[in-house]
Amino acid sequence: MTVVPRHVIVCGLHGLSIRIIEQLLVSGCTVSVLDGSGETRFTDLLPATGVTYLRKSPQHEESLREAGISHAHAVICTQVDELQTLETALRVRELRPDIRLVVEFSNRAVGRALAEQAQNGAIFDIASLAGPAFVEACLGSSRHRIALDGTNFDVISTIAPEGLAASTTFRELYDALAPVAVRSGEQTEFCPGRDHQVLGGDRVWLLGEPEELHDIRGPHDGQSAQLVRQSRKLRLLRRISFLADDGYRALWWMLLALTLLVTISALTIHFTFHTKSGNHLDLLSSMYFSVETISGIAFGDYSFSTQSPWLKVFAIAEISLGLIFVTVSFALFTNVLVSRRIERTLGRRQVTTMSDHVIVVGLGSFGLSIVERLVAVKQPVAVIEKSEHNRYLSRARALGVPILIADATQAQTLQMVNAKEARSVAIATSDDLTNIETGLAFREVLDERWGDASVALRVFDRELARMMESAFGFENVLSTEAIAAPWFVSAALGLDVLSSFSVDQRALLVGRAIVSPGGGLDGLAMEELSSKIRVIALKHAGSSPGELEYPPRRDTRFSPGDEAFLLGPSDELLAVLQRNHHGEA
Repeated sequence: MTVVPRHVIVCGLHGLSIRIIEQLLVSGCTVSVLDGSGETRFTDLLPATGVTYLRKSPQHEESLREAGISHAHAVICTQVDELQTLETALRVRELRPDIRLVVEFSNRAVGRALAEQAQNGAIFDIASLAGPAFVEACLGSSRHRIALDGTNFDVISTIAPEGLAASTTFRELYDALAPVAVRSGEQTEFCPGRDHQVLGGDRVWLLGEPEELHDIRGPHDGQSAQLVRQSRKLRLLRRISFLADDGYRALWWMLLALTLLVTISALTIHFTFHTKSGNHLDLLSSMYFSVETISGIAFGDYSFSTQSPWLKVFAIAEISLGLIFVTVSFALFTNVLVSRRIERTLGRRQVTTMSDHVIVVGLGSFGLSIVERLVAVKQPVAVIEKSEHNRYLSRARALGVPILIADATQAQTLQMVNAKEARSVAIATSDDLTNIETGLAFREVLDERWGDASVALRVFDRELARMMESAFGFENVLSTEAIAAPWFVSAALGLDVLSSFSVDQRALLVGRAIVSPGGGLDGLAMEELSSKIRVIALKHAGSSPGELEYPPRRDTRFSPGDEAFLLGPSDELLAVLQRNHHGEA
């Protein structure tokens, strides 16, 4: 049976669009690109074949018709300008109410309203899709949770123990756990077989039920707890030293001077002041009279008018010094309160009392998504944002997050957010060069803690990310576009993607395929499936909810109606899902 390639129109040309186009071509689709922005830096990244590029505005009806909307299977709108995205989506819905419409929209309120109009499609926010991967990296999590038909599975990263025999296999080392990937040196093998050899020191990713993975430790397990213990020991000292900074030092000196003046005055009055009856005042009354005199409040209880001349001179000096000390103390105290309030409002204060916190650089929609997720798990967060006119500042401040308006590439800025005591850093601006420069600045500041504190770095180019990991020791260089693109493609093609995560710059997907009669999976044995695809579990047709065959046997064959849960690199998995989907025709 000849399968006619599905035609998809992509509106907008930028980083996310490039990744979407790559995935569509792998899935066997034909692609037309509409972009009237005049931006040309991404045109050289378009695949050499299979793409029709039209430098026209997708908001116009004639442009969409020229791109083939009359016979297109789906339209994906990912323009940089969200107003243009909205206009394009509404125009597409007007021309083809039946077409699959997939839209990237970060404004949540407008996105919800648009979702009501795009019932045959989906509305995605790239920050929501890629944010979890950055949060997992920030928290040092070695596990990714996957829920399949009510059953939980985990993907865990760990390091193979040293001293293994050269012939040691996954099966011998990890028994029935499913291998997801193994990195040996510079090479990473995805979804290897259980007979794949593992060397000591290799980094491996395994899949299994949580109880099966209970005793397996990730490469960073225990580090966070150690940092927490260290930070608790320092927190009290830091809070005490915080009160001795420049803003408080003068106030403490004034309060000390006032205390000494009151003490000297109270003792002097106690031993030398005589009441009308000729008696001395007790210590409490002397203290009361001293405070009364120094503060300038006279209740008429006592008076120096009948005392000796030298005591009157002492009273004059006491009142004069008291007036100066009290006035200056109130002025300093008011200054501290007002200045701290202003600094807190503007975000220009040193978060020197914070430790084991996460520093988020860049407060765009993506940075805010990371902040919200960290706050939700009660993780202390500090934000560095360069622009004081950022639209998301008020939302972040409402979460109680301290925000520093400054340049994150400067060492002084990193000191102000106490970078040396941070648990991790998420560098999430939309500019690759800024992210790289900031990452290297943190590398210098962290110094001996480099490798203990996790740094999640956002970079578009996957090859650049690989080289940065190799050359500079970054472990979590992630591409939001690579993580998010498969979701757009799967929604456009009507495929069922359940979860995504990143392994060594490669997006891995978990998808569900209901085996179609006569489709690409019908009658296929597990061992005959692509070597890059892992079958996590199989739910046979007619079985009870939650009744899964796990792990499936190699000779098990797919039957029509079976529900297969598959894991693999995004391009490979989308191709398999598309292959099964075509069988419905």
